[in-house]
Amino acid sequence: MLRHFFTFCILLLASGLYAQDFEVSPVLMSFNADPGEIQTKQINLINHSSIPQKYLLKLTDYDLDKDGNKKSIPAGKSKRSCADWITLNPSLIELNPNQSATIEAIMTVPKDGFAAKWCMICVEVTKEQSAFEADKSLATGVVLVPRITILVKQSPRNNSNYKATISGLKETTKPGDRHRSFEVLVTNTGDNIIEANVNLALADMQTAKEDKFNPVKVTIYPDNARMVKLELPATLSKGKYALAAILDYGHRQPMGGTQMLLEVK
Repeated sequence: MLRHFFTFCILLLASGLYAQDFEVSPVLMSFNADPGEIQTKQINLINHSSIPQKYLLKLTDYDLDKDGNKKSIPAGKSKRSCADWITLNPSLIELNPNQSATIEAIMTVPKDGFAAKWCMICVEVTKEQSAFEADKSLATGVVLVPRITILVKQSPRNNSNYKATISGLKETTKPGDRHRSFEVLVTNTGDNIIEANVNLALADMQTAKEDKFNPVKVTIYPDNARMVKLELPATLSKGKYALAAILDYGHRQPMGGTQMLLEVK
């Protein structure tokens, strides 16, 4: 069991996750309800501890930065929030040791809900503290709350607005680096969450020989941009090259690209 995660609200894309002594699955929940439609999905919860435990499920939102990091914010604070569309049944549950339960997550999309939305469901242990434990928590300023977070995404089936751009390829190599480092900005200008592959292609301007390098997989949300870091071997032959960063996000959309000149002396 991954006990060292128990102080954090963990955002992991996997089929299930342990936090201290309980398990939740899935930790990624994708809805595709059209406007006016209701969809229901199930959350599986297991108490692996040796004592009865109460669990609270609550909704929250999150922001993203250009490195793809997620920061929790109160429910309803994001313009892309779907927290108000979700009903959890039940939202508070008690389980005996080794007991499991199923919670319903009911997504009710309003008639004008044409855009992609998202939020999080936090599943946490609720623990009644003794007076001594409460005083100790206040003194240290730290309250340990075992918690697992489920990412929730909603985009209507008829939402085909996939669009992204790639720009600003530049080198970021520092003295002593083992590789030549680059970064490029991928911007989601559409209305769907995009799973993209970004890779470098290097063409020798004298021989026209071209090499392609393994792609980096990234997720970019609508109204957001993601800084993608890429690498080349440091042992390139001397010469002048055309270096391109290629964006491929599928959905029958054309690949995008941006390039720069690279000279190896």
